[in-house]
Amino acid sequence: MSDTIRRTGSCLCRGVQFSVARPRLRIGLCHCQGLPQDRRLDLFAFAIWPREAFEKTGLVSSYGTRSFCSTCGGRVAWVDDNEAEVMIGSLDVAPTDLRTRI
Repeated sequence: MSDTIRRTGSCLCRGVQFSVARPRLRIGLCHCQGLPQDRRLDLFAFAIWPREAFEKTGLVSSYGTRSFCSTCGGRVAWVDDNEAEVMIGSLDVAPTDLRTRI
């Protein structure tokens, strides 16, 4: 099944908004070492799209490839030259149709 829906999301204060489109590359769960620093999270779901499928508006600050809203500090995305990873919980509409590919 192709996932070509345009999905929108934002940071906590909605100062940074983003969208992704095209088929996503993969989805998964993260429980990496970086999470203990963010005490609100034990585990989070994410989806990764091709970099060119990711668009954002608003002012962000960065730490490496991670971007954050400059106002509320909410995580926006992890972006490198090839891929953009967004937390599924930051999407405006719960993506109940995302499935892992087997």
